[in-house]
Amino acid sequence: MRVAATATRREFRTWRNGRPFWAGLFTFAAGLPIIYFPYAHLKFGAIPLALSTSAGAGSLIIGVLLVALAISLWFHQQARVFAGIAVILLALVSFPVANFGGLLIGLTSGLIGGSLACAWIPPTAAAESQPAANPASTTIPAGEDHGGT
Repeated sequence: MRVAATATRREFRTWRNGRPFWAGLFTFAAGLPIIYFPYAHLKFGAIPLALSTSAGAGSLIIGVLLVALAISLWFHQQARVFAGIAVILLALVSFPVANFGGLLIGLTSGLIGGSLACAWIPPTAAAESQPAANPASTTIPAGEDHGGT
């Protein structure tokens, strides 16, 4: 059981390292509050808090697009720059449209996710296969005094 869990964790780590995982996670987390808050009826004690606005459809569209972009970041890494820019723009548009961007939770998470998506660089096979340099085998340039006799 423990061996299977370790193998599964290792496979997930390998899958996660080959794609902009955290960008997708922040983007997914940005879409959820933007979708949720316009349709939620919250109560704080006896005080009802209704965040329903006339822009509920706009909030739904923005939230669904953010969730779709998060999934595309995970499964289609080649579109990361487009998706990152689209996430940043949708997060900024959500501020006036979707109750201050999902009470600033969705806005902040979307800006972080979009920035991470634009900044992510795919790993190269050469960087992964290069062994670490052995410091004992480094050459010392001729003509320099290194404290020896």
